[in-house]
Amino acid sequence: MWRNYLKTAWRNLLKNKAYSVINVLGLAAGMAVALLIGLWVYNEYSYDRFLPGYQQLYRVQRNYDSNGDTLTFRSTSPKLAIALANEIPEIEHVAISDWISQRGLMVGDKKLFLRGAQAGGDFLKMFRYPLTKGDPNTVFADAYSIVLTESTAKALFGDADPINKMVRYNNQNDLRVTGILKDIPANSTLQFNFVVPFSYLEQANPGMKEGYSSFDNNGYQIFVQLKPGVTLAQVAGKIRTIEHSEKGNTNAMNSYVTLQPLERWHLYSNYINGKDTAGFLEYVHTFTLIGVLVLLIACINFINLTTARSEKRAREVGVRKAVGSRRKDLILQFLAESLVLTLIAFVFAVVFVQMALPAFNTLTGGQLALPVGSTGFWGLLLAGVLVTALIAGSRPAFYLSSFQPVKVLKSSVGSGKSNSPFRKILVVAQFSCSIALITSTVIIYQQVQHAKSRPSGYDLDRLVMSPSSSDLTNNYTALKNELIAQGIASQVTTASSPATDVYWHSDIGQWPGKKAGETVEMGIIMVTEDYFKTMGMQIIQGRDFAGVADSNQVIFNEAAIARLRIKDPVNQTIRWGGRARQIAGVVKDALMLSPFSPADPTMFVIDRGAQGHLLYRLSPNTNTANALAQLTTIFNKYNPAYPYQYEFVDQSYAAKFKLEVLIGQLSALFAGLAIFISCLGLFGLAAYIAEQRTKEIGIRKVLGASVSQLWMLLSKDFIVLVLISCVIATPITYYYLHDWLQQYNYRISIQPIVFVIAAILAIVITIVTISVQAIRAALANPVKSLRTE
Repeated sequence: MWRNYLKTAWRNLLKNKAYSVINVLGLAAGMAVALLIGLWVYNEYSYDRFLPGYQQLYRVQRNYDSNGDTLTFRSTSPKLAIALANEIPEIEHVAISDWISQRGLMVGDKKLFLRGAQAGGDFLKMFRYPLTKGDPNTVFADAYSIVLTESTAKALFGDADPINKMVRYNNQNDLRVTGILKDIPANSTLQFNFVVPFSYLEQANPGMKEGYSSFDNNGYQIFVQLKPGVTLAQVAGKIRTIEHSEKGNTNAMNSYVTLQPLERWHLYSNYINGKDTAGFLEYVHTFTLIGVLVLLIACINFINLTTARSEKRAREVGVRKAVGSRRKDLILQFLAESLVLTLIAFVFAVVFVQMALPAFNTLTGGQLALPVGSTGFWGLLLAGVLVTALIAGSRPAFYLSSFQPVKVLKSSVGSGKSNSPFRKILVVAQFSCSIALITSTVIIYQQVQHAKSRPSGYDLDRLVMSPSSSDLTNNYTALKNELIAQGIASQVTTASSPATDVYWHSDIGQWPGKKAGETVEMGIIMVTEDYFKTMGMQIIQGRDFAGVADSNQVIFNEAAIARLRIKDPVNQTIRWGGRARQIAGVVKDALMLSPFSPADPTMFVIDRGAQGHLLYRLSPNTNTANALAQLTTIFNKYNPAYPYQYEFVDQSYAAKFKLEVLIGQLSALFAGLAIFISCLGLFGLAAYIAEQRTKEIGIRKVLGASVSQLWMLLSKDFIVLVLISCVIATPITYYYLHDWLQQYNYRISIQPIVFVIAAILAIVITIVTISVQAIRAALANPVKSLRTE
């Protein structure tokens, strides 16, 4: 029986090649979009879940009460790590770590500058990334040891066995290779190329001992693993006030400790009043919905085209029923046709996705691939194919099988008005989704451009930054003088944070007008002389730093002065870092964090030890390529253990828009595909209606109707449906986009012209699509049209 169903289905597809191609192409495009989005969504949900026991892994965070605003920080103290290990028996492992950053590795003449961590001995016991060589319980037994990833080991040692070989670390000490890790998967939140034990940091830097003296020395991150069966609720109360045991530390008393589960790190990135909220998860949900909508649009095409051609199948149904076919048999027959067509479309969809993945990965920065070796993947896809076939074929199957044989054989059935309203509803639904996607793309683009046009507060042109090192710190003065003397750079300085970020936040102890119990947390940047000149930041009150003699002077930005409520701030006294300091000046706000948010309140302190990042502005008359070649030579001279690393600040600033730009590009891509699929359906419907009204068009032409009149006759119904779609899509889209924009402090207001443009674009696309068939029908010879009837 099923063999006969499938054979008949195949014959019907071949018999109506044009409609079969339209249906296959539309379904294939919809399924390809759904599959591509599905792979992306699965990848986002899979972050860190490949780690054994990930459910018990947490990141330690601190919520800080700043005048009623709860601020969340991941920076913690070594003393807190010891307290958690000693005072919370429900915790199995504790690992402290510095912030994963780029550091130098050298073996012979091979020099690498890669991301690495200095982490506690329990780090690899908790985060069980597969070790191909070495034992996680012993790899960090020696403070002067290092664990490399496979690719890093190969880059340093080639095919030789790296175990027990020596690596020069930061051009300071030789470390022995004690373990090899498999390369860290792309869907891991923690990304590193090597790990050095935290005990090395303690031995190489004697000043680290001071870090254990107070909960206020927050410069590290802490990870914990709860014992099996222990839940977050069981320990949350115990660790909340663990820092309050330190008497006299007002900072600790204003904060409380929390844990964030590993499985929430990637998707729950926003914090409101100390609680993690959806963040990136909102975009995952949005594109999941887009994938479903695009697939639904493709299914609507199938339903519309199949029911529209019901007249062609009506007599077949009548004859089948007359000779004894049951309605159930006919339903199965039409569902079999739907399944055959869906399977063909699925094959094309997989091919489309495989072809699109390289470009999609380039766009998203991912490493997605079809898991062709996974039986679960194919099982899930097969289930999706069956559901799609059922959705796409259910309406035609139940509608066509309902025809009465007497009525069918006596007269035409299926071409009348009874089925037209349903088709119109489906067309309206299709274009409502498409118009919503077009509008969303325009709004996202406007929001990104709005933020890009916002003054940054500093001069991005030809400003370059490089990570520092101990050699560069020691040779800083000579390096600066040579860069300026050779005319390569016009200004050179250093800072504890890069130009486009603020690495450190701290509480201000005292300031004029402080209220009892009041606390203010703000960004702190340690700088050397010429910082503001190099950055192109404007001093609007007071003066710039004169040099290291100003070590007790500070400069605030406008946002900090507003937060502290200081009137006439110049020469006023504040207290920070255990001593009194005088305000030398006020600098204009600069957008060092998010360009969508207000400037972060920031205090600048001059300090010769501020050597984390070199900032230098290329001379205006020098050729950039030549300057980079000269910089490479000079940096190799003063920093021989490291390859020359640089980043243009304008590129770093542009990266802050990466997520919004990506969302806009994906929205535009999927909006275009949705419109394409909808237009396929319109093209097929227009062809059918022109075919259905062949005799009417011939008579009208004989009676003198012009081509434009006939075009309007065939087009007006579709244009009306698209206008209705615009009316429906506008309020729904406005509601969701208005809600999306609320996450940005600096945002656009939605203008009505956006919806007008989207409507015009949809109407133009509709007219172009249906005009091909309408004009062809209008130009047809009426003699032939009447003869065919």
